[in-house]
Amino acid sequence: MTTVSPIFTDRHRTPLRRVAVRVAGYSALAVGVVLYLGPFLIQAVTSFKTNPDAVNNPLSLVPDPVTGEAWRTVAGDNPAIDLPVSRWLANSFIVTVSVTIGRVVIDSLAGYALARLRFPGRRLLVSCLLAVLAVPGIVLLIPRFLVLTRLDMFNTYWGMIVPLFCDATGILLMRTAFQSVPYELEEAAIVDGAGALRRFRSVMLPLTYPALVTVLILSFQGSWNEFTHFLVASSDPDLATLNLGIARLSAGDLRGSTQFPLKLALATMSIVPIALVYVFFSRHFTRSVATSGIK
Repeated sequence: MTTVSPIFTDRHRTPLRRVAVRVAGYSALAVGVVLYLGPFLIQAVTSFKTNPDAVNNPLSLVPDPVTGEAWRTVAGDNPAIDLPVSRWLANSFIVTVSVTIGRVVIDSLAGYALARLRFPGRRLLVSCLLAVLAVPGIVLLIPRFLVLTRLDMFNTYWGMIVPLFCDATGILLMRTAFQSVPYELEEAAIVDGAGALRRFRSVMLPLTYPALVTVLILSFQGSWNEFTHFLVASSDPDLATLNLGIARLSAGDLRGSTQFPLKLALATMSIVPIALVYVFFSRHFTRSVATSGIK
C-alpha cells in the first residue's frame, strides 16, 4: 500500500496566515497604486490652486482656497494671457486621427503580407523592421528635417502626418497576430475563390481584432504624445499641437514663471483624450486573440 503525501493549498493554511498574506498583498498593491496615480492626482488638484498655494504647499491634496482661475485661462477668459488652446487641440486631433487611421491600415496590410504572402526578401524586411526598433528616434531628427525641407513638406500638415503613417512595432504586432491564425481557415477561403484582399478583410481581420485595437490605442497614444517630430516638422505657431504649444508657452511667456496651476491644468487636459480612448477600448485591449477550432 502506497501513501500519498498531502497537497497543501490555501485552504489548509491557518486563517491568520491567510489574512496576513492577503493584507500584505493588498498593501503592496495599494502602495503601487499610490506611487503610480499619486503624481496625476497632485497634478489635477494643483490646477485648482492659487499660485502662492501651489508654491507653498506643492504636495497638498486640499486647495486653499479652491479656484478655477487656471482653467478659465485655459478656456481663454483671461485677457492677460493669450492661449490658442482651441487651435492646439484642433491640430492635435487632425494629426492624431490621421496618423491613427494610416497606421491601422498600413500596419495591418504590411503585417498580413509579411505573415502570409510569399515573396523574395520577406525575411530581410522583417530583419530590417527589427533593426529599425534598435535605432533611437532622436538620431533621425536632422535627416527627417532635411527630407521634409527638400520635399517642400515643412510647415504643412502632410509633413507632420505622413512620416508617422506606419511604425515597425505595429507591423510586427500584426504579423504575429496573423501568424497565430490557423492557415486552414484561409485555405477554405482560397477554395471558395477569395483573393488576398478578400481573405485579409473577411477572414483574417475579424480573428485579429484585439491586436488591431491594440495598434489603434498605441497609435493614438503615440501620435497624441509625439513632440520631437512636430518640433522639426513645423515652426508655424498655427500648426502647433497641444504638446508643442505647451512646451513653447513654458519656454516663452511662462518661462521662469511659477504658474504651476496653469501649466498643470494644460498638462491635465492633454491626458484626458488618451484616458478616454483607453477606457473605451480597454476590454478589447485586454482580450486575447480568439481562434477557432477546425473540424
